[in-house]
Amino acid sequence: MRKLLNTLYITSSDCYLSLDGENVVISQNKKDVGRLPLHNLESIVTCGHTGASPALMEKCALNNISLTFLSSTGRFRAKVTGKAYGNILLRRTQYRMADSEKASLEIARNFMIGKIYNERGVINRAIRDYAERLDTEELSRVSSQLKETLEAVKAAESMEALRGHEGEAASRYFSQFDQLILQQKEDFVFDVRNRRPPLDKVNALLSFTYALLTGMCVAALESVGLDPYAGFMHTDRPGRCSLALDLLEELRAPYADRFVLSCINKKVVDGADFEQKENGAVLLKETGRKKYLAAWQNKKAEKLTHPYLQESVEWGLVPYVQALLLARYIRGDLDGYPPFLWK
Repeated sequence: MRKLLNTLYITSSDCYLSLDGENVVISQNKKDVGRLPLHNLESIVTCGHTGASPALMEKCALNNISLTFLSSTGRFRAKVTGKAYGNILLRRTQYRMADSEKASLEIARNFMIGKIYNERGVINRAIRDYAERLDTEELSRVSSQLKETLEAVKAAESMEALRGHEGEAASRYFSQFDQLILQQKEDFVFDVRNRRPPLDKVNALLSFTYALLTGMCVAALESVGLDPYAGFMHTDRPGRCSLALDLLEELRAPYADRFVLSCINKKVVDGADFEQKENGAVLLKETGRKKYLAAWQNKKAEKLTHPYLQESVEWGLVPYVQALLLARYIRGDLDGYPPFLWK
C-alpha cells in the first residue's frame, strides 16, 4: 500500500508552488516556507487562489504527478496530469464494480459500518462528557440498539437489507439529537430530520453543513481520479453525485453533526441568524452564513489522529484521505475499503 505521505496537500489559500530543480517549493508572502523532492510525491492537492508556476505544472505532467487545484471552499477547479495517468483505467474499474451487485454491497456495507459506528460514537461521547445534563439511561439504550444494528449491517446480504438497517439506525440516532442541544433550547428544537426544504433551524444547519461536506467529498473523489457520480449504495440519477453521497455517510455524524451541535451550544449562531420563507423553509441569513462559514473553516483546520493511518491530519483532509483509500481499494492495493471510524 502506498502511504498518504506521498500526497502533498496545501491547505493555505495564499501559498504559491514553484519548481527548483527536482523540488517543489512552497512560498507564502514571497518567502519560502517548504521544499519537498518531487520523486517522493504521487500527487499534489492545493487549495486557494495563488496557484503554481508553469514550470512546476510541466514537470508534474512529465513525471506523472497529479496536480489538483481546488478553491478555498473545496470546489474542484482543474487538474494537471501526465500522459500515463491511469484515471480512465481506475474509472473503468469503478464502473465495473458499481455494476456488480456483490462488489457494490461489499463497499456499501463498509460505508454503513462507518456511519452507524460514528453515530454511536457521538452518543457515547455525549454520555461521557455530559452525564449530569442528559438522560443517560435513554442514550445508553439507543447506543445498545445501534450496536445491534451494526452487527446486522455486517451480516447484510442484500442492498435492500442494508438500506433498511441504515434507515432504522438513523431514526434511532436522531431520536436523541434534541437531547444533545444543551444551549439556546428555545430557539433550537429538533423533532425529526426534515429537508427539501428544512423546516426548523437545526435542520437548516444540518442541510447546509451536509451540502458543504458533500462538496468536499466531490472534490476529494475528483482529486484521486474517481467519478463522484457513479456510486455503490446511492443509485445512478442524472445530476446526483452518488459516490460523493456514499462517502459522505460515514462522515455525517462525527464531522457535520458534531459541528452543528458545537455551533449551537457555543452560540456561534443564534435565532436571529435565520429567516423563514413563505413555503415554510428555514434558512441561514447572510450574516449567519458568514459566522457559520468562518467557524467551518476553523473546524477544517483542527487536527485529529486518523484511525486507520494513525497519522495526524486536519479534519478538512479527512474526505481526501478516505477518497484516496477508496481509490487504492478499487485499484487492488488494499484488500478492503477501510471506513472512517471516529474515536
